[in-house]
Amino acid sequence: MVQPDPHAQHPVRSLNRLLPPRPFAEHVPVVVIGAGAAGLCAALAAGPEALVLERDALPRGSTALSAGLIPAAGTRWQRAAGITDEPSLFGADIQCKAHGQADTAQVALVAEQAAPTLHWLADAHGLNFTLVDDFDYPGHARRRMHGLPSRAGVELMDRLRAAHENAGGLILTEAHADTLFADADGRVHGVGYTRPDGSAEAVGCDALVLACSGYGGNPALVARHIPELADAIYFGHTGNQGDALLWGQALGAATADLAGHQGHGSVAHPAGILVSWAVIMEGGVQVNARGERFWNETQGYSEAAGSVLAQPGGIAWDIFDERIASIARQFEDFRQAEAMGAVLAAPDLPALAAATGLPADALAQALAQAPCPFGRVWGAALVPPYRAVRVTGALFHTQGGLEIDANARVRRAGGGLLPNLFAAGGAARGVSGHEARGYLSGNGLLTATVLGRMAGLSAGALAAYPAVP
Repeated sequence: MVQPDPHAQHPVRSLNRLLPPRPFAEHVPVVVIGAGAAGLCAALAAGPEALVLERDALPRGSTALSAGLIPAAGTRWQRAAGITDEPSLFGADIQCKAHGQADTAQVALVAEQAAPTLHWLADAHGLNFTLVDDFDYPGHARRRMHGLPSRAGVELMDRLRAAHENAGGLILTEAHADTLFADADGRVHGVGYTRPDGSAEAVGCDALVLACSGYGGNPALVARHIPELADAIYFGHTGNQGDALLWGQALGAATADLAGHQGHGSVAHPAGILVSWAVIMEGGVQVNARGERFWNETQGYSEAAGSVLAQPGGIAWDIFDERIASIARQFEDFRQAEAMGAVLAAPDLPALAAATGLPADALAQALAQAPCPFGRVWGAALVPPYRAVRVTGALFHTQGGLEIDANARVRRAGGGLLPNLFAAGGAARGVSGHEARGYLSGNGLLTATVLGRMAGLSAGALAAYPAVP
């Protein structure tokens, strides 16, 4: 089942056509397709002459559906909190979570450039990041998640869009890119796009950045590459139709890790709102409809999607306490879940059993924190009053895509590089390998912001000096 996208303004029409070059009435140095975090970072880095094409009336994308947190090592915010961290340790954590499946050079690139990217966004564009310093994310050896005050992706999108506008950049909204004009060598000469009334327009360019994310909103591609989640709720943006992947393949691009993805096992059901994994990492548990624990929850929220969906009815309950709820309230999504009544409250265990309809004896055993048969190491015990949320698993976004070099330039399948095509975010191969369990918290926005900036810098340089090989 695909969750309706609240931000979609008109029907999705993904044609992904390739046509021969033609004369263009208008020409810009750089076109960026997609105004999510990756596209806006690319546009900021490329300069104000870059044109961003966005299919929706208001840029939101998958970023707005996230918590807006970006991991980085060696930042000034970490130092202010007394945290010693470095890119090599960050890269080791990424590769460890990916079980050695991620591209070594790309891991090193994003780990090294994450802190400079956040400092650039803060210093050049006024984004007021702070460090999440009151709980740990699975797989990170240090506390390195950075976010804006609301801890919401909507705020990150609003601030990036405002930064782009303040820099004099242009976002052409309700402009759905559906055609690339390219020659036999794979050089892109322009982009065609359609408007809500069906009219078609085109613009020429010297360089193109694909920042239109992955293919999570395309059921056929999900069924082909991630069959185990073919029937899962899709919690991403419906515009993620795989345009970049299909265009890249048509141009002869190399692809990798197409089965890689980020799932999530803590989406309130049927409310359809994300419940922060902090409720688990701080000591909460997941139980199924029989009130029984079924896995080691600290492995990660991405693989939690498959674990939860494998339970009766594809449903689980997050069980935690008021101490943990007070930590989770820093996230806008959690506050919304409480306001909607998705978070149940119970003063004691019998009341918790009554509120959830779960067997009291099974709940008591699940909360006892006896030696864990799944290998979980316990922290503080849960104490009343309790909280509970009914959740399910979902697909958030895909992590495989077009292979790129250190400048975010797209590689050819047979070796070498495409002349002027760049990719970032979900359009590019990520650093999570080819399994859900390879996703380290924050990998999506890490590659969106870092590779977005790299793609913009490189595309801008190529457009200014088209003779660069």
